Amino acid sequence: MRVRRAAAPRPSRTRARTTSTAAFVVLAALLPTTASATDPQEVEAELPYVCALPSGRLPATVRISAVFPERAENGEAFTPAGVATTVELPAEAVADLTARGAAEVRPATRLAVGVAQSEAKATATWRGSAEPVPLPASGPLTLTTTGDVPSVAGRGDGDLTFTAGGLAIDLTPGPADPAAAAPGSLTVDCSLAEDAPDQGLLATVPVGTGAPGTSGSPSPSGSPQAPGSPEDGPGDRREERQGDRSPKVLEPSPGTAPDRDDVPPCRYDEQHPPTDVSLNAYVTGYANVKKLKGAAYLPPSCVLIEQGLPETGPPDPEYLIFDTVSYANFHYRERERTPPFEATFLSFDFAPVTATMVLEQTGPMRIDSRMRMSLSDFTTITDTYVRAPLVLRVLDLEVNGTPLDVGSGCRTETSLTSADPDPAKFPGDHLVLYGRGEQIIGLPATGYLLLSGGTLSGETTIPAFTGCGTDVEDLDRLLTASVSGPGNHIKQVQGQTCAIAAPVFPSPTNEGQCTEDLQPYEIPVAER
Repeated sequence: MRVRRAAAPRPSRTRARTTSTAAFVVLAALLPTTASATDPQEVEAELPYVCALPSGRLPATVRISAVFPERAENGEAFTPAGVATTVELPAEAVADLTARGAAEVRPATRLAVGVAQSEAKATATWRGSAEPVPLPASGPLTLTTTGDVPSVAGRGDGDLTFTAGGLAIDLTPGPADPAAAAPGSLTVDCSLAEDAPDQGLLATVPVGTGAPGTSGSPSPSGSPQAPGSPEDGPGDRREERQGDRSPKVLEPSPGTAPDRDDVPPCRYDEQHPPTDVSLNAYVTGYANVKKLKGAAYLPPSCVLIEQGLPETGPPDPEYLIFDTVSYANFHYRERERTPPFEATFLSFDFAPVTATMVLEQTGPMRIDSRMRMSLSDFTTITDTYVRAPLVLRVLDLEVNGTPLDVGSGCRTETSLTSADPDPAKFPGDHLVLYGRGEQIIGLPATGYLLLSGGTLSGETTIPAFTGCGTDVEDLDRLLTASVSGPGNHIKQVQGQTCAIAAPVFPSPTNEGQCTEDLQPYEIPVAER
Protein backbone atom coordinates (compact mmCIF):
# COMPACT_ATOMS: atom_id res chain seq x y z
CA MET A 1 0.00 0.00 0.00
CA ARG A 2 1.29 3.42 -0.92
CA VAL A 3 0.13 6.61 0.76
CA ARG A 4 1.08 9.83 -0.96
CA ARG A 5 0.49 13.35 0.16
CA ALA A 6 -0.46 15.84 -2.47
CA ALA A 7 2.31 18.30 -3.19
CA ALA A 8 1.54 21.99 -3.15
CA PRO A 9 1.48 23.37 -6.70
CA ARG A 10 4.47 25.41 -7.81
CA PRO A 11 3.67 29.05 -8.45
CA SER A 12 3.38 29.87 -12.12
CA ARG A 13 5.06 32.83 -13.77
CA THR A 14 2.74 35.76 -14.37
CA ARG A 15 2.68 38.45 -16.99
CA ALA A 16 3.32 42.04 -15.98
CA ARG A 17 -0.21 43.30 -16.06
CA THR A 18 -2.82 43.99 -13.41
CA THR A 19 -5.16 41.15 -12.47
CA SER A 20 -8.06 41.80 -10.14
CA THR A 21 -8.30 40.16 -6.73
CA ALA A 22 -11.50 38.40 -7.83
CA ALA A 23 -9.63 36.30 -10.39
CA PHE A 24 -7.21 35.01 -7.77
CA VAL A 25 -10.11 34.23 -5.42
CA VAL A 26 -11.87 32.23 -8.12
CA LEU A 27 -8.72 30.35 -9.04
CA ALA A 28 -7.92 29.48 -5.44
CA ALA A 29 -11.46 28.34 -4.69
CA LEU A 30 -12.29 26.47 -7.88
CA LEU A 31 -9.04 24.60 -8.43
CA PRO A 32 -8.48 21.67 -6.07
CA THR A 33 -5.38 23.13 -4.45
CA THR A 34 -3.49 21.91 -1.42
CA ALA A 35 -1.87 25.12 -0.30
CA SER A 36 -3.74 25.11 2.99
CA ALA A 37 -2.82 24.65 6.60
CA THR A 38 -3.81 20.96 6.52
CA ASP A 39 -2.83 18.98 3.45
CA PRO A 40 -5.16 16.13 2.42
CA GLN A 41 -4.04 12.52 2.39
CA GLU A 42 -4.04 10.97 -1.08
CA VAL A 43 -4.40 7.22 -0.60
CA GLU A 44 -3.64 4.58 -3.21
CA ALA A 45 -3.92 1.07 -1.80
CA GLU A 46 -3.29 -2.13 -3.75
CA LEU A 47 -4.77 -5.13 -1.94
CA PRO A 48 -5.04 -8.85 -2.65
CA TYR A 49 -8.54 -10.37 -2.64
CA VAL A 50 -10.06 -13.79 -3.24
CA CYS A 51 -13.21 -13.80 -5.39
CA ALA A 52 -15.87 -16.50 -5.75
CA LEU A 53 -16.30 -16.84 -9.52
CA PRO A 54 -18.37 -19.50 -11.33
CA SER A 55 -15.07 -21.17 -12.21
CA GLY A 56 -13.95 -21.23 -8.55
CA ARG A 57 -12.33 -19.12 -5.84
CA LEU A 58 -9.52 -17.20 -7.52
CA PRO A 59 -7.16 -14.38 -6.56
CA ALA A 60 -7.87 -10.83 -7.69
CA THR A 61 -6.22 -7.44 -7.19
CA VAL A 62 -8.18 -4.46 -5.89
CA ARG A 63 -6.82 -0.91 -6.03
CA ILE A 64 -8.59 1.72 -3.94
CA SER A 65 -7.90 5.43 -4.26
CA ALA A 66 -9.40 8.21 -2.14
CA VAL A 67 -8.57 11.56 -0.57
CA PHE A 68 -8.93 11.96 3.21
CA PRO A 69 -8.43 15.08 5.36
CA GLU A 70 -5.21 15.26 7.35
CA ARG A 71 -7.24 15.57 10.56
CA ALA A 72 -10.76 16.41 11.75
CA GLU A 73 -12.45 17.92 14.77
CA ASN A 74 -14.49 15.90 17.24
CA GLY A 75 -17.98 15.45 15.75
CA GLU A 76 -17.02 17.03 12.43
CA ALA A 77 -18.41 15.06 9.48
CA PHE A 78 -16.21 14.68 6.41
CA THR A 79 -16.54 12.73 3.18
CA PRO A 80 -13.66 10.90 1.51
CA ALA A 81 -13.29 12.43 -1.95
CA GLY A 82 -12.27 11.08 -5.33
CA VAL A 83 -13.09 7.51 -4.37
CA ALA A 84 -12.39 4.94 -7.10
CA THR A 85 -12.28 1.16 -6.89
CA THR A 86 -10.36 -0.76 -9.56
CA VAL A 87 -10.79 -4.53 -9.66
CA GLU A 88 -8.54 -6.76 -11.75
CA LEU A 89 -10.31 -10.09 -12.19
CA PRO A 90 -8.38 -13.06 -13.61
CA ALA A 91 -8.80 -14.35 -17.15
CA GLU A 92 -11.17 -17.05 -15.83
CA ALA A 93 -13.73 -14.30 -15.15
CA VAL A 94 -13.63 -13.33 -18.83
CA ALA A 95 -14.22 -16.95 -19.79
CA ASP A 96 -17.16 -17.17 -17.38
CA LEU A 97 -18.79 -14.10 -18.94
CA THR A 98 -18.02 -15.13 -22.52
CA ALA A 99 -19.66 -18.48 -21.84
CA ARG A 100 -22.83 -16.55 -21.01
CA GLY A 101 -22.76 -14.89 -24.44
CA ALA A 102 -21.47 -11.54 -23.17
CA ALA A 103 -19.33 -9.11 -25.15
CA GLU A 104 -19.24 -6.36 -22.53
CA VAL A 105 -20.10 -5.90 -18.88
CA ARG A 106 -21.44 -3.00 -16.81
CA PRO A 107 -19.94 -3.14 -13.28
CA ALA A 108 -21.18 -1.90 -9.92
CA THR A 109 -19.22 -2.39 -6.70
CA ARG A 110 -20.08 -2.43 -2.99
CA LEU A 111 -17.03 -2.19 -0.71
CA ALA A 112 -17.47 -2.60 3.04
CA VAL A 113 -15.15 -0.18 4.83
CA GLY A 114 -14.58 -0.62 8.55
CA VAL A 115 -14.43 2.65 10.49
CA ALA A 116 -12.95 2.38 13.97
CA GLN A 117 -11.99 4.74 16.78
CA SER A 118 -10.39 3.10 19.79
CA GLU A 119 -12.60 0.05 20.48
CA ALA A 120 -15.70 1.50 18.82
CA LYS A 121 -16.47 0.35 15.28
CA ALA A 122 -18.89 1.02 12.44
CA THR A 123 -19.16 0.02 8.79
CA ALA A 124 -19.60 2.24 5.74
CA THR A 125 -20.51 0.96 2.27
CA TRP A 126 -18.66 2.55 -0.63
CA ARG A 127 -20.72 2.08 -3.79
CA GLY A 128 -19.47 2.67 -7.30
CA SER A 129 -20.61 2.19 -10.87
CA ALA A 130 -19.24 2.57 -14.39
CA GLU A 131 -20.18 2.48 -18.04
CA PRO A 132 -20.02 -0.87 -19.90
CA VAL A 133 -16.52 -2.27 -20.48
CA PRO A 134 -15.73 -4.55 -23.47
CA LEU A 135 -14.42 -7.98 -22.53
CA PRO A 136 -10.75 -8.38 -23.48
CA ALA A 137 -9.72 -11.01 -26.00
CA SER A 138 -7.22 -12.37 -23.49
CA GLY A 139 -5.82 -11.66 -20.07
CA PRO A 140 -7.53 -10.20 -16.98
CA LEU A 141 -10.63 -8.02 -16.83
CA THR A 142 -10.03 -4.59 -15.28
CA LEU A 143 -13.03 -2.63 -13.99
CA THR A 144 -12.93 0.83 -12.39
CA THR A 145 -15.97 2.24 -10.60
CA THR A 146 -16.60 5.58 -8.94
CA GLY A 147 -19.42 6.97 -6.82
CA ASP A 148 -20.50 8.87 -3.73
CA VAL A 149 -19.58 7.49 -0.31
CA PRO A 150 -21.01 8.14 3.16
CA SER A 151 -19.74 10.92 5.40
CA VAL A 152 -18.07 9.96 8.68
CA ALA A 153 -17.69 11.76 12.02
CA GLY A 154 -15.55 10.75 15.00
CA ARG A 155 -17.01 10.83 18.52
CA GLY A 156 -14.11 11.88 20.66
CA ASP A 157 -10.37 12.42 20.41
CA GLY A 158 -8.26 9.71 18.84
CA ASP A 159 -7.35 8.18 15.52
CA LEU A 160 -10.16 7.28 13.12
CA THR A 161 -9.10 4.36 10.91
CA PHE A 162 -10.56 3.17 7.61
CA THR A 163 -10.04 -0.49 6.64
CA ALA A 164 -11.14 -2.27 3.45
CA GLY A 165 -13.36 -5.31 3.95
CA GLY A 166 -15.63 -7.48 1.83
CA LEU A 167 -16.28 -6.49 -1.77
CA ALA A 168 -19.31 -7.40 -3.92
CA ILE A 169 -19.17 -6.85 -7.68
CA ASP A 170 -22.45 -6.77 -9.61
CA LEU A 171 -21.83 -7.53 -13.30
CA THR A 172 -24.52 -6.81 -15.90
CA PRO A 173 -23.39 -8.40 -19.19
CA GLY A 174 -24.21 -7.04 -22.63
CA PRO A 175 -24.80 -9.60 -25.41
CA ALA A 176 -22.28 -10.25 -28.18
CA ASP A 177 -25.23 -10.38 -30.61
CA PRO A 178 -27.33 -7.15 -30.39
CA ALA A 179 -30.39 -9.15 -31.36
CA ALA A 180 -29.87 -11.73 -28.64
CA ALA A 181 -31.38 -11.61 -25.19
CA ALA A 182 -29.22 -10.06 -22.52
CA PRO A 183 -27.25 -12.62 -20.46
CA GLY A 184 -28.19 -12.94 -16.83
CA SER A 185 -26.45 -10.70 -14.30
CA LEU A 186 -23.73 -12.04 -12.02
CA THR A 187 -22.67 -11.04 -8.50
CA VAL A 188 -19.10 -11.87 -7.49
CA ASP A 189 -18.32 -11.86 -3.76
CA CYS A 190 -14.71 -11.15 -2.79
CA SER A 191 -12.95 -11.25 0.56
CA LEU A 192 -9.70 -9.64 1.66
CA ALA A 193 -6.79 -12.08 1.44
CA GLU A 194 -5.15 -13.13 4.68
CA ASP A 195 -1.79 -11.70 3.60
CA ALA A 196 -3.17 -8.25 2.79
CA PRO A 197 -0.73 -5.54 3.99
CA ASP A 198 -1.80 -3.90 7.27
CA GLN A 199 -4.98 -6.03 7.17
CA GLY A 200 -6.44 -3.68 4.53
CA LEU A 201 -5.78 -0.39 6.34
CA LEU A 202 -6.56 2.50 3.99
CA ALA A 203 -6.09 5.65 6.06
CA THR A 204 -5.82 7.10 9.56
CA VAL A 205 -7.41 10.47 10.35
CA PRO A 206 -6.56 12.01 13.76
CA VAL A 207 -9.65 13.46 15.41
CA GLY A 208 -9.77 16.17 18.07
CA THR A 209 -7.12 18.24 19.74
CA GLY A 210 -5.20 15.33 21.26
CA ALA A 211 -2.09 13.92 19.65
CA PRO A 212 -2.59 11.22 17.01
CA GLY A 213 -2.86 7.77 18.49
CA THR A 214 -4.40 8.82 21.81
CA SER A 215 -5.74 5.82 23.60
CA GLY A 216 -9.36 5.59 24.56
CA SER A 217 -12.32 7.68 23.50
CA PRO A 218 -14.19 10.10 25.70
CA SER A 219 -17.63 9.20 26.83
CA PRO A 220 -20.52 11.06 25.17
CA SER A 221 -20.41 13.62 27.94
CA GLY A 222 -16.77 14.35 27.11
CA SER A 223 -15.12 12.91 30.23
CA PRO A 224 -12.51 10.27 29.39
CA GLN A 225 -13.21 6.71 30.49
CA ALA A 226 -10.65 3.93 30.48
CA PRO A 227 -11.96 0.89 28.61
CA GLY A 228 -11.91 -1.28 31.74
CA SER A 229 -12.89 1.24 34.37
CA PRO A 230 -15.55 0.36 36.96
CA GLU A 231 -17.78 3.11 35.61
CA ASP A 232 -18.33 0.98 32.52
CA GLY A 233 -20.50 -1.39 34.54
CA PRO A 234 -21.55 -4.86 33.35
CA GLY A 235 -20.52 -6.11 29.91
CA ASP A 236 -23.86 -5.40 28.25
CA ARG A 237 -23.88 -1.82 29.56
CA ARG A 238 -20.29 -1.39 28.37
CA GLU A 239 -21.24 -2.56 24.87
CA GLU A 240 -24.17 -0.15 24.89
CA ARG A 241 -21.89 2.75 25.86
CA GLN A 242 -19.36 1.69 23.24
CA GLY A 243 -22.15 1.76 20.65
CA ASP A 244 -22.92 5.32 21.67
CA ARG A 245 -19.26 6.22 21.03
CA SER A 246 -19.04 4.44 17.65
CA PRO A 247 -18.00 6.61 14.70
CA LYS A 248 -21.05 8.07 13.03
CA VAL A 249 -21.55 6.91 9.42
CA LEU A 250 -23.94 9.19 7.56
CA GLU A 251 -25.33 7.19 4.64
CA PRO A 252 -26.84 9.22 1.79
CA SER A 253 -30.53 9.03 2.62
CA PRO A 254 -33.04 8.27 -0.12
CA GLY A 255 -34.73 11.41 -1.27
CA THR A 256 -38.40 12.24 -1.29
CA ALA A 257 -40.35 13.71 -4.14
CA PRO A 258 -40.70 17.50 -4.02
CA ASP A 259 -44.10 19.04 -3.45
CA ARG A 260 -45.93 19.92 -6.64
CA ASP A 261 -45.82 23.57 -5.64
CA ASP A 262 -42.02 23.39 -5.76
CA VAL A 263 -41.70 22.09 -9.34
CA PRO A 264 -42.39 24.04 -12.54
CA PRO A 265 -45.67 23.45 -14.40
CA CYS A 266 -45.55 20.78 -17.09
CA ARG A 267 -48.47 21.12 -19.46
CA TYR A 268 -49.21 21.79 -23.11
CA ASP A 269 -50.70 25.17 -24.04
CA GLU A 270 -51.73 27.26 -27.04
CA GLN A 271 -48.11 27.82 -28.02
CA HIS A 272 -47.43 24.09 -27.64
CA PRO A 273 -50.66 22.27 -28.57
CA PRO A 274 -50.67 18.50 -28.00
CA THR A 275 -51.13 15.86 -30.68
CA ASP A 276 -52.46 12.32 -30.49
CA VAL A 277 -48.95 11.06 -29.58
CA SER A 278 -47.98 13.78 -27.10
CA LEU A 279 -46.54 12.81 -23.72
CA ASN A 280 -45.15 14.86 -20.85
CA ALA A 281 -42.98 13.84 -17.92
CA TYR A 282 -40.66 15.16 -15.21
CA VAL A 283 -36.97 14.27 -15.15
CA THR A 284 -34.42 14.83 -12.37
CA GLY A 285 -31.01 13.53 -11.37
CA TYR A 286 -27.38 14.27 -10.55
CA ALA A 287 -24.42 15.28 -12.69
CA ASN A 288 -20.88 14.79 -11.44
CA VAL A 289 -18.17 17.41 -11.89
CA LYS A 290 -15.10 15.18 -11.82
CA LYS A 291 -12.52 17.94 -11.37
CA LEU A 292 -14.27 19.29 -8.28
CA LYS A 293 -15.08 15.82 -6.92
CA GLY A 294 -18.74 16.69 -6.40
CA ALA A 295 -22.17 16.41 -7.98
CA ALA A 296 -24.79 18.94 -9.02
CA TYR A 297 -28.45 18.18 -8.32
CA LEU A 298 -30.67 18.63 -11.37
CA PRO A 299 -34.14 19.60 -10.11
CA PRO A 300 -37.33 18.18 -11.65
CA SER A 301 -37.66 19.54 -15.17
CA CYS A 302 -40.58 19.30 -17.58
CA VAL A 303 -40.08 17.43 -20.84
CA LEU A 304 -42.61 17.48 -23.69
CA ILE A 305 -42.36 14.36 -25.85
CA GLU A 306 -43.70 13.45 -29.27
CA GLN A 307 -43.74 9.66 -29.37
CA GLY A 308 -42.89 8.10 -32.70
CA LEU A 309 -44.65 5.17 -34.34
CA PRO A 310 -42.94 1.76 -34.17
CA GLU A 311 -41.38 0.46 -37.35
CA THR A 312 -40.34 -3.13 -38.04
CA GLY A 313 -36.68 -3.69 -37.33
CA PRO A 314 -34.22 -6.15 -38.85
CA PRO A 315 -35.49 -9.75 -39.20
CA ASP A 316 -34.58 -12.28 -36.52
CA PRO A 317 -35.78 -15.89 -36.22
CA GLU A 318 -36.21 -15.67 -32.43
CA TYR A 319 -37.48 -12.12 -31.93
CA LEU A 320 -39.88 -9.55 -33.24
CA ILE A 321 -37.95 -6.27 -33.41
CA PHE A 322 -39.46 -2.79 -33.50
CA ASP A 323 -37.63 0.53 -33.70
CA THR A 324 -39.18 3.79 -32.52
CA VAL A 325 -37.83 7.33 -32.89
CA SER A 326 -39.33 10.00 -30.62
CA TYR A 327 -38.40 13.64 -30.02
CA ALA A 328 -38.50 15.75 -26.87
CA ASN A 329 -37.81 19.23 -25.53
CA PHE A 330 -37.36 20.74 -22.11
CA HIS A 331 -40.13 23.21 -21.33
CA TYR A 332 -39.53 25.95 -18.81
CA ARG A 333 -41.20 29.35 -19.13
CA GLU A 334 -41.60 28.93 -22.88
CA ARG A 335 -37.90 28.08 -23.30
CA GLU A 336 -36.20 24.77 -24.09
CA ARG A 337 -34.13 24.62 -20.94
CA THR A 338 -34.14 23.30 -17.39
CA PRO A 339 -35.08 25.46 -14.42
CA PRO A 340 -32.04 27.17 -12.84
CA PHE A 341 -30.22 24.91 -10.41
CA GLU A 342 -27.63 25.76 -7.80
CA ALA A 343 -24.57 23.71 -6.91
CA THR A 344 -21.94 24.29 -4.24
CA PHE A 345 -18.51 22.72 -4.37
CA LEU A 346 -15.68 22.83 -1.86
CA SER A 347 -11.98 23.02 -2.57
CA PHE A 348 -9.60 21.29 -0.19
CA ASP A 349 -9.29 24.45 1.87
CA PHE A 350 -13.10 24.39 2.29
CA ALA A 351 -13.73 27.55 0.28
CA PRO A 352 -17.36 27.29 -0.92
CA VAL A 353 -18.02 28.04 -4.58
CA THR A 354 -21.70 28.34 -5.52
CA ALA A 355 -22.85 28.48 -9.13
CA THR A 356 -26.35 28.89 -10.55
CA MET A 357 -26.72 27.15 -13.92
CA VAL A 358 -29.15 25.89 -16.53
CA LEU A 359 -28.95 23.26 -19.25
CA GLU A 360 -30.14 24.75 -22.53
CA GLN A 361 -30.99 22.90 -25.72
CA THR A 362 -29.45 23.84 -29.05
CA GLY A 363 -31.65 21.36 -30.92
CA PRO A 364 -34.32 18.72 -30.28
CA MET A 365 -33.61 15.67 -28.13
CA ARG A 366 -33.83 12.42 -30.08
CA ILE A 367 -34.96 9.21 -28.37
CA ASP A 368 -34.14 5.93 -30.15
CA SER A 369 -35.74 2.79 -28.74
CA ARG A 370 -35.34 -0.78 -29.99
CA MET A 371 -37.76 -3.35 -28.56
CA ARG A 372 -37.05 -7.07 -28.94
CA MET A 373 -39.92 -9.45 -28.17
CA SER A 374 -39.03 -13.09 -27.62
CA LEU A 375 -41.16 -15.45 -29.72
CA SER A 376 -40.79 -18.17 -27.07
CA ASP A 377 -42.11 -16.40 -23.94
CA PHE A 378 -43.04 -12.88 -25.22
CA THR A 379 -40.57 -11.22 -22.85
CA THR A 380 -39.56 -7.82 -24.21
CA ILE A 381 -36.23 -6.04 -23.79
CA THR A 382 -35.96 -2.40 -24.84
CA ASP A 383 -32.72 -0.49 -25.29
CA THR A 384 -33.09 3.30 -25.39
CA TYR A 385 -30.58 5.99 -26.29
CA VAL A 386 -31.36 9.64 -25.64
CA ARG A 387 -29.25 12.10 -27.65
CA ALA A 388 -29.47 15.70 -26.41
CA PRO A 389 -27.53 18.75 -27.62
CA LEU A 390 -27.20 20.72 -24.36
CA VAL A 391 -24.97 23.64 -23.43
CA LEU A 392 -24.26 24.46 -19.79
CA ARG A 393 -24.97 28.14 -19.05
CA VAL A 394 -23.69 29.82 -15.86
CA LEU A 395 -26.03 32.54 -14.56
CA ASP A 396 -24.40 33.46 -11.23
CA LEU A 397 -21.19 32.67 -9.38
CA GLU A 398 -20.25 33.24 -5.74
CA VAL A 399 -16.97 32.53 -3.96
CA ASN A 400 -17.11 32.57 -0.16
CA GLY A 401 -20.41 34.43 -0.47
CA THR A 402 -18.93 37.15 -2.70
CA PRO A 403 -20.72 37.41 -6.08
CA LEU A 404 -18.61 37.59 -9.25
CA ASP A 405 -19.94 39.06 -12.47
CA VAL A 406 -19.95 36.27 -15.08
CA GLY A 407 -21.92 38.36 -17.57
CA SER A 408 -25.00 37.35 -19.53
CA GLY A 409 -23.37 34.98 -22.02
CA CYS A 410 -21.34 32.60 -19.86
CA ARG A 411 -21.70 29.08 -21.31
CA THR A 412 -19.84 26.10 -22.68
CA GLU A 413 -18.53 26.62 -26.20
CA THR A 414 -20.36 23.55 -27.50
CA SER A 415 -22.81 20.97 -26.23
CA LEU A 416 -21.87 18.49 -23.54
CA THR A 417 -20.42 15.56 -25.47
CA SER A 418 -20.47 11.78 -25.09
CA ALA A 419 -19.00 8.89 -27.06
CA ASP A 420 -21.85 7.87 -29.38
CA PRO A 421 -22.28 4.13 -30.08
CA ASP A 422 -23.10 5.00 -33.72
CA PRO A 423 -21.04 8.12 -34.55
CA ALA A 424 -21.42 7.75 -38.32
CA LYS A 425 -25.20 8.00 -38.06
CA PHE A 426 -25.19 10.58 -35.26
CA PRO A 427 -22.28 13.00 -35.77
CA GLY A 428 -21.80 16.24 -33.88
CA ASP A 429 -21.66 17.23 -30.24
CA HIS A 430 -24.40 15.87 -27.99
CA LEU A 431 -24.94 14.12 -24.67
CA VAL A 432 -25.86 10.42 -24.80
CA LEU A 433 -27.86 8.71 -22.05
CA TYR A 434 -28.72 5.02 -22.08
CA GLY A 435 -31.36 2.90 -20.39
CA ARG A 436 -32.59 -0.69 -20.67
CA GLY A 437 -36.04 -1.97 -19.77
CA GLU A 438 -37.51 -5.46 -19.48
CA GLN A 439 -41.09 -6.63 -19.28
CA ILE A 440 -42.25 -10.13 -18.54
CA ILE A 441 -45.86 -11.03 -19.26
CA GLY A 442 -47.97 -10.49 -16.15
CA LEU A 443 -45.29 -8.52 -14.25
CA PRO A 444 -44.55 -4.79 -13.99
CA ALA A 445 -41.84 -3.41 -16.25
CA THR A 446 -38.36 -2.96 -14.80
CA GLY A 447 -35.55 -0.63 -15.85
CA TYR A 448 -36.19 2.21 -18.29
CA LEU A 449 -39.06 2.48 -20.76
CA LEU A 450 -40.12 5.72 -22.40
CA LEU A 451 -43.73 5.42 -21.24
CA SER A 452 -43.16 4.30 -17.65
CA GLY A 453 -39.83 6.07 -17.09
CA GLY A 454 -36.86 4.84 -15.10
CA THR A 455 -33.14 5.51 -14.88
CA LEU A 456 -30.91 6.71 -17.70
CA SER A 457 -27.17 7.20 -17.31
CA GLY A 458 -24.14 8.29 -19.29
CA GLU A 459 -20.76 9.94 -19.18
CA THR A 460 -19.95 13.31 -20.67
CA THR A 461 -17.15 15.74 -21.39
CA ILE A 462 -17.73 19.33 -20.27
CA PRO A 463 -16.35 21.64 -23.00
CA ALA A 464 -14.41 24.84 -22.49
CA PHE A 465 -16.30 27.95 -21.36
CA THR A 466 -16.79 31.15 -23.33
CA GLY A 467 -18.38 34.56 -22.73
CA CYS A 468 -17.73 34.46 -18.98
CA GLY A 469 -16.87 37.70 -17.20
CA THR A 470 -16.74 41.33 -18.24
CA ASP A 471 -14.40 43.65 -20.10
CA VAL A 472 -12.57 44.10 -16.80
CA GLU A 473 -12.30 40.42 -15.91
CA ASP A 474 -12.25 37.42 -18.26
CA LEU A 475 -13.21 34.25 -16.36
CA ASP A 476 -13.25 31.84 -19.33
CA ARG A 477 -9.86 30.27 -18.63
CA LEU A 478 -10.52 29.95 -14.91
CA LEU A 479 -13.83 28.13 -15.36
CA THR A 480 -12.38 25.96 -18.11
CA ALA A 481 -9.37 24.96 -16.00
CA SER A 482 -11.58 24.25 -12.99
CA VAL A 483 -14.58 22.48 -14.51
CA SER A 484 -14.08 21.38 -18.13
CA GLY A 485 -12.91 17.89 -18.96
CA PRO A 486 -14.02 14.27 -19.53
CA GLY A 487 -15.34 11.57 -17.19
CA ASN A 488 -18.39 13.33 -15.71
CA HIS A 489 -21.10 10.78 -14.86
CA ILE A 490 -24.78 11.71 -15.24
CA LYS A 491 -27.67 9.76 -13.76
CA GLN A 492 -31.17 10.89 -14.74
CA VAL A 493 -34.51 9.58 -13.51
CA GLN A 494 -37.61 10.04 -15.67
CA GLY A 495 -41.04 9.72 -14.14
CA GLN A 496 -44.14 8.04 -15.55
CA THR A 497 -45.39 9.88 -18.62
CA CYS A 498 -48.87 11.34 -19.03
CA ALA A 499 -50.46 10.45 -22.39
CA ILE A 500 -52.45 13.56 -23.24
CA ALA A 501 -54.83 11.87 -25.72
CA ALA A 502 -55.69 9.04 -23.30
CA PRO A 503 -55.04 10.26 -19.77
CA VAL A 504 -55.11 7.88 -16.81
CA PHE A 505 -56.29 9.58 -13.63
CA PRO A 506 -55.74 8.16 -10.14
CA SER A 507 -58.50 5.87 -8.92
CA PRO A 508 -58.95 3.03 -6.44
CA THR A 509 -58.00 0.58 -9.21
CA ASN A 510 -55.39 2.60 -11.14
CA GLU A 511 -52.21 4.43 -10.25
CA GLY A 512 -52.33 7.99 -11.47
CA GLN A 513 -50.47 8.97 -14.62
CA CYS A 514 -52.01 12.41 -15.16
CA THR A 515 -53.38 15.16 -12.95
CA GLU A 516 -56.77 16.68 -13.71
CA ASP A 517 -55.10 19.48 -15.71
CA LEU A 518 -53.04 16.93 -17.71
CA GLN A 519 -49.71 17.34 -15.99
CA PRO A 520 -47.53 14.31 -15.09
CA TYR A 521 -48.88 12.79 -11.89
CA GLU A 522 -45.50 11.38 -10.84
CA ILE A 523 -42.66 13.63 -9.70
CA PRO A 524 -39.54 11.40 -9.68
CA VAL A 525 -36.80 11.36 -7.06
CA ALA A 526 -33.17 11.84 -8.04
CA GLU A 527 -30.78 8.95 -7.40
CA ARG A 528 -27.03 9.09 -6.94
